[in-house]
Amino acid sequence: MKIALFTNTYLPHVGGVARSIHTLESACRAKGHEVCVVAPEFDGAAESPHVLRVPAIQNFNGSDFCVRLPLPNVVRDFIEEFQPDIIHSNHPFLLGDAALREAWKMRVPIVFTHHTLYERYTHYVPMDSPALKRVAIQMATEYCNLCEHIIAPSESIAHLLRERAVTSHIEVIPTGIDIGHFASGDGADFRRRFSIPADVKVVGHVGRLAKEKNLIFLAQAVAECLKEEPGVVFLLVGEGDACEEMKTIIQENAGEGRVIHAGKQTGQDLADAYAAMDWFVFASQTETQGIVLAEAMAAGKPVVALDGPGVREIVHPGENGFLLNAHATSSEFAAALKKLIHDDTLSRRFGENAREVVREYDTDCCVERMLACYEELISRNRSNIEPDPTPWDRMLSGIQIEWELLAAKMAAATAAIIETPATEASLD
Repeated sequence: MKIALFTNTYLPHVGGVARSIHTLESACRAKGHEVCVVAPEFDGAAESPHVLRVPAIQNFNGSDFCVRLPLPNVVRDFIEEFQPDIIHSNHPFLLGDAALREAWKMRVPIVFTHHTLYERYTHYVPMDSPALKRVAIQMATEYCNLCEHIIAPSESIAHLLRERAVTSHIEVIPTGIDIGHFASGDGADFRRRFSIPADVKVVGHVGRLAKEKNLIFLAQAVAECLKEEPGVVFLLVGEGDACEEMKTIIQENAGEGRVIHAGKQTGQDLADAYAAMDWFVFASQTETQGIVLAEAMAAGKPVVALDGPGVREIVHPGENGFLLNAHATSSEFAAALKKLIHDDTLSRRFGENAREVVREYDTDCCVERMLACYEELISRNRSNIEPDPTPWDRMLSGIQIEWELLAAKMAAATAAIIETPATEASLD
């Protein structure tokens, strides 16, 4: 198969979407399929003949995201040369629109993975407001209904999309991780590199350190715990706008030297970071799938987390960790963590169970399911579409998709004023 992946975030950007796309791309290519990626320019990105880097505005509105500039012919020529059998979009705007245009013009199936709850990221856009959040919800819903097939990373998101009146077929396929890789980290080496004594216990967190990840709450909870547990430190892996405030909260409440900030880690260094931890903590309410939770569990780490989308599917309360109510207090979170700190038997049991639970997230399993989805859509498309569309056919398809995209944008704009089934739906 020839697979084209369109994404607004891609390596070396550090985040769940970028990593999931790279995982899928690498696994598909390893299985003998041809894969190309269309993504924005990004500082420090390596050149590749398989990746089209579209000119983009770097660090949009102070974030670490890039916003592509509208140069449609660049994408058109690249995709025309590649001739994909299927297009997989990973965002409902910017390069997501480009993915739809190319799929409709070339008459190939388009799949969309709903990675993100976009309404919870509108603070990156000027003039954030409840109206803008409704626009984001409606825009994603309209986009789903223009695609042939929707991939939800978790059952929580699949349920939400149905509640939001998405009519396209929805299939749940988690993002795969290399379980063997994350199970083979060298924690002792990582501890030596960051001067963490072997007899010190480590509470850890990995991720993009952005405030929408509920990290200030997490820092407060960890600080409460560390204040009463002198033999424990906090290992923080990642970068972002919440980092300095997190470190300040912990240092002011638990004392100097209680937080080790390791910065961004990738590859073997990331596996080693997980291995250096004794427990993993997570408080985000904006996930569609907690990839870092799966990685931590592959490393055999017990988890303390808040209930939320993409989290409840993998954290099984009393089996591989503690899953607290989404509205739990920082003191309740700290108490759960302290229970693990003082119960080696429980921690060991949770860690062993974590390795078992995470097996269904193995890359090979998830990629095989995705490839089966691709093959079915391609087969169905070839039986329903006449081969070799003429330039006239493509022009008509181009006009039709531009009209559909305009109608979708107008519906999203209207949602700023008038509630819709999509904007009224809530995530449990």
